[in-house]
Amino acid sequence: MSVKDRTRASKCAFGTKTAEFHVCTGCGVVPVVTSRIDGCLYPVVSVNAFENVEPALLRRAPATFEGENEQARLSRRKRNWIADVRFEATS
Repeated sequence: MSVKDRTRASKCAFGTKTAEFHVCTGCGVVPVVTSRIDGCLYPVVSVNAFENVEPALLRRAPATFEGENEQARLSRRKRNWIADVRFEATS
């Protein structure tokens, strides 16, 4: 994924502030959410931000995080999100 115009990317955090939501200021889409855990950056990418994804390839399942404490939340992200990435500037 690349950001052609960095002025159109903004970040926000909610509640526990353990994750940053990367938002397109033009359309409001959140293509990626990141969480820094134990000094490493863990992202999760929203498949809904991609175009032309074949719905048959997706597996949907209900999820609830109600009552999840901060440690449980970070542990779940560490298990399920992409491990230790870096964002690099491109020209």
